Amino acid sequence: MLKKDLMLKSPVSKTIGIENLKDGGFGAVLSRAGVGKTRFLVQIALAQLLSDEKILHVSLDDPIEKINLRYSEGYTNLVDSIGYVDPQKAVRLWEDINLNKVGISYNESTFDTNKIRDYLKSFKKADIPLPSIMIIDGLDFDTDISDTLEKLEALHREFSVFIWFSMKCHREENLCEDGFPIQLETYKDSFDKAVFLQPVEDKIEAVILKDGDRTDQRYQMYPATMTIIE
Repeated sequence: MLKKDLMLKSPVSKTIGIENLKDGGFGAVLSRAGVGKTRFLVQIALAQLLSDEKILHVSLDDPIEKINLRYSEGYTNLVDSIGYVDPQKAVRLWEDINLNKVGISYNESTFDTNKIRDYLKSFKKADIPLPSIMIIDGLDFDTDISDTLEKLEALHREFSVFIWFSMKCHREENLCEDGFPIQLETYKDSFDKAVFLQPVEDKIEAVILKDGDRTDQRYQMYPATMTIIE
């Protein structure tokens, strides 16, 4: 019951749809620095964990301790958003789903798609279910990463894992003709889904840029918790 209530309250349920999270190959969460890309990606991952799926979170920005803290805070915010919850039930559920989360920390010089492939192969060798989604947080889309994306597309095909990326854009840059930030415009044919986060007064607005025919839908969220304003 608690799991179902949390999934219904998830900002991902409202904006993308939990059943729609891994429909395709690549997805992106875009915003300028500090708006909430990583926190929204964590909510995407939590939605999968609550669906009893495994997730792999790869960060080029945060150490493992920070990754774990982000998930703990994201889960707590989600629990708090549904009102009173028996604390013991909330802790037990977190202990159960947290077992399905794996975090890996790299930096720009150590990030290597071959290492990720080897890690995913280790799941197969041990006959462990593969992650259904992989988060990659911190790739620099202001540079030419065509080769990296090609290799990640190969991982998607080989392991059937949907990959969600953070994509940083910049305040001073104008949107392209189709309304995309230049970072997405450059690689738009590779992406099936894209959510753009932007501050609007004291709130965050999530705009669906790519998701089949579900474009330009807008949702407002509380910045502190990333929960949807009903």
